[in-house]
Amino acid sequence: MENKIKAFMDEVIARNGHEPEFIQAVQEVAETVIPYIAKHEIYNGKNILLRMVEPERLVSFRVAWVDDDGEIHVNRGYRIQMNSAIG
Repeated sequence: MENKIKAFMDEVIARNGHEPEFIQAVQEVAETVIPYIAKHEIYNGKNILLRMVEPERLVSFRVAWVDDDGEIHVNRGYRIQMNSAIG
């Protein structure tokens, strides 16, 4: 079981190594869900966890703002939606 968790986490870290909070959250879920999936054959081979950790939708947008000196700055904002099942 530990090998499955480690293999899954290695893949998540390879894709999202710059996001420690996300990796920690995924690790906590994986330690619970992977043993459950292993015990229930109906879930085997469906890549449930891989589908859960990949965003369903990512929107980037421009954020223009004015600082205290009146200078205009432009940054990029993001909204990441992991699942649209409940809106």
